Amino acid sequence: MAEDLSHLALEGAEIAVRVTPKASRDRIVVEEGQIRVYVTTVPEDGKANAAVQKILAKALGIPKSRLTLIRGQTSRDKVFRIG
Repeated sequence: MAEDLSHLALEGAEIAVRVTPKASRDRIVVEEGQIRVYVTTVPEDGKANAAVQKILAKALGIPKSRLTLIRGQTSRDKVFRIG
């Protein structure tokens, strides 16, 4: 079950996440203020980014079309902006 992050769903907010691809299951964990997103997808051709966007949008309670990846296209540390 994804963690409820709906309190962070503010217009223009930037959300930093640490991604772990090829995990055993999709999930979100908040540790010491750091949002960690685990996805089962492999990090190739943007598949993991799409999976992270989907699970993060669900946890935020917003459509994934409102989430834009602004930093970390090929990094494990990513920043999304809510539009």
